[in-house]
Amino acid sequence: MGGKRFGVLLCAEDSEYVKNKYGGYFGVFMRMLAEEGETWDMYKVASGEFPKDHELVLYDGFVITGSCSDAYGNDKWVHDLITLINKLYSINKKTLGICFGHQILARALGGKVNRSPTGWDIGVRTITLSPSLPLALSSLHLPSKLSIIECHRDEVCMFLKQ
Repeated sequence: MGGKRFGVLLCAEDSEYVKNKYGGYFGVFMRMLAEEGETWDMYKVASGEFPKDHELVLYDGFVITGSCSDAYGNDKWVHDLITLINKLYSINKKTLGICFGHQILARALGGKVNRSPTGWDIGVRTITLSPSLPLALSSLHLPSKLSIIECHRDEVCMFLKQ
């Protein structure tokens, strides 16, 4: 039997810099997440390219990338992505959201995403991880505090679905 299979739901157009340095944003995520023996596929969801419903079961999980678009926007592809996220949730498919991906996950699952009233948040921030992390995360032996790079002006205001 083969290795695991993942799909990257690309929510942004590649910049020239990222194309030249990494071969596009897909290359960035491959370098960051891929392990030997895994298969990774890319869907350019911001351009309307989505996995077919019957393909969803073929994947061990999905990664939703960042975007220059607003997670609270009403573009057709944003609504199509929300529909896909709800399908993934209904079949218990592992899904990782990064930046915009995190915001659109929250919106799809009943949360509220808005423009931050304090404007842009740019820089290195220290976050404290909850001592009550789910078992899957607690097995990673993460430190109690992490320094992360933030660059956003939108925020998840409320999250409802559990």
